Amino acid sequence: MEKLIEFLNDNRIPYANKNASEFTTFRIGGPCTAVYPGSERELINTVNECLSLGIRYTVLGCGSNVLFSDSGYDGAVILTQSLNSVRVEGKTVYACCGAPLHTVCRAAYNAGLSGAEFAYGIPGSVGGAVFMNAGAYGGEMKDIVRSVTAFSPDTGRIAVLSAEECNFGYRHSIFEDNGFIILSAVMELTPDDKEVIKAKMDDLIERRKSKQPLNYPSAGSTFKRYPGRYTGQMIEEAGLKGYTVGGAAVSEKHAGFVINKGGATAGDVLTLVDHIKKVIKEREGIEIECEIRVID
Repeated sequence: MEKLIEFLNDNRIPYANKNASEFTTFRIGGPCTAVYPGSERELINTVNECLSLGIRYTVLGCGSNVLFSDSGYDGAVILTQSLNSVRVEGKTVYACCGAPLHTVCRAAYNAGLSGAEFAYGIPGSVGGAVFMNAGAYGGEMKDIVRSVTAFSPDTGRIAVLSAEECNFGYRHSIFEDNGFIILSAVMELTPDDKEVIKAKMDDLIERRKSKQPLNYPSAGSTFKRYPGRYTGQMIEEAGLKGYTVGGAAVSEKHAGFVINKGGATAGDVLTLVDHIKKVIKEREGIEIECEIRVID
């Protein structure tokens, strides 16, 4: 890491020794080197330097939907929070990878554009949302993304992928497979009355507040939806609401969420997840899949 730190200092790219718990929504995770590139070029240069030095790296936006190891991450965690610009031209929204989804939704609302309301309240960035094809309340990123600009560490080139080339599926995109780093996305929306858009956004926020445990740290919905079934409902019917392992618990408010009630470790969360999967397998005869990306 010393040579990477030397590179970051020479190029005036900010970094800090952090615990992953400081920048993830789960508030869990041990020590790591957090890097804060201020531009796409700094992001790409940092990745290239990590590759040349043989140093592990991972790229994060808002730190949701991830669980870091308690022992930390032996490498660079590259945070894109400064790459957050959003602009609107006509019906098109151009957003950098680190732009929070709520910023995109507000920009769309201000321009009288509809289609992104489903993302209002999802605690993620554009890059992370595209990466996993985030969705809620009947909408997904694939519904609005027209193209994605990404960097290939393997070839050293920047590519523009059409929505079709992104191979979007349920909580999946090609970026989970090809190792490309998402730099920005272009979204196509539909003009609508601003009051109608605002009413949709307000309704979705109220639904989130009433149904989700927003007062506790979590990584969002813990499990993927099983075809034809509501996973949270199966967990509730299994009597697991409130089930606790250490500081991790199945939410009393929504059984589809594993929450950090205080002092939870990654080990607590993973043990609890395994227990839930085992119980559902025994009761229902099916395998449910964890949606959270584990980084260790």
